Amino acid sequence: MSITIKDIAAIAGVSTATVSKVLNGKDKDISQATREKVLKITKEYNYVPNNVARSLVTKRTKTIGLIIPDITNPFFPEIARGAEDKAQEKGYSIIFCNTDDDIEKENKNINMLVEKMVDGIVLAASAKEELNIERSRYNSIPLVLVDRDSNLEGINGKVFVNNISGAYQAVSYLLENNYKNILFLSGPLSTIPSKDRLKGYKKALKEKRIDYNDELVIEGEYKYSWGYEIGKKVLDSKIKFDSVFCGNDLIAFGVMKSFKDRGLNIPKDIGIVGYDDIYMSRLVEPTLTTVKQPNYQMGYRAVEILINIIEGKEKIDKDIVLETKLIIRKSTKV
Repeated sequence: MSITIKDIAAIAGVSTATVSKVLNGKDKDISQATREKVLKITKEYNYVPNNVARSLVTKRTKTIGLIIPDITNPFFPEIARGAEDKAQEKGYSIIFCNTDDDIEKENKNINMLVEKMVDGIVLAASAKEELNIERSRYNSIPLVLVDRDSNLEGINGKVFVNNISGAYQAVSYLLENNYKNILFLSGPLSTIPSKDRLKGYKKALKEKRIDYNDELVIEGEYKYSWGYEIGKKVLDSKIKFDSVFCGNDLIAFGVMKSFKDRGLNIPKDIGIVGYDDIYMSRLVEPTLTTVKQPNYQMGYRAVEILINIIEGKEKIDKDIVLETKLIIRKSTKV
């Protein structure tokens, strides 16, 4: 039979209220000796808190939902790791959901999390189109976006990177190293991150007084398979380019494979820059020059914001923009 708070109180010779305060971290008025005695007893008797009973009293489940669009993309597990680390640090559990970049599945996951009475949701939304969720159906539950900016009403917080700056760094670097005709292989331009990367691309060209050519911008998917197929198509086309800026590293890996299959040398024939700095960018040959996103930090900060909102803390930054960093490797000439 499991031990209860009442049992712990009797053994420690204190009230159940005192035990409850210690276990819930609200023990500022409790002496150090009493606190240590209570915690020692819980450890000796392997006390396991009744979270169901606690949630009925506190109206909280100490559970957070995390929705990510593509578990096969190595970018997102790092976001999940950061989110889980912060949640555990604060005594929360996480329910993970994967949408496979499917908008319908995304909304089903949100509804499921609402039914499970999570205290809040962190959403890394699908990259296929602009965010479109039925926020009014669950507006009592805090929602924080990660890796996405959005103009949608009812969002309680956002953590994303400065994508304009990230793309600007990448394209400026290529231009400074005598690449002139830069092909931009973008993700879906219906989303704000992709739009911002295009803005950064254009900004770098304008600064160097190079005319923008929409023939050099191709919209697609943030997937290896699309990168491979579009790589073959651009080589067969009449598009003239000497370098490629890819919307993410997976696109870049696909492009590199298709170019190498045609006998091209990277970077001697064509320079390639990715975006994300997932771990494989250090393993491919040649290693990939890319824009590093602080994805672990994004997950960590998103959960930090969410828990602060759940616990009613005021005077907190609810919209956080993190900076990127250009990582120079061997897929570009110096």
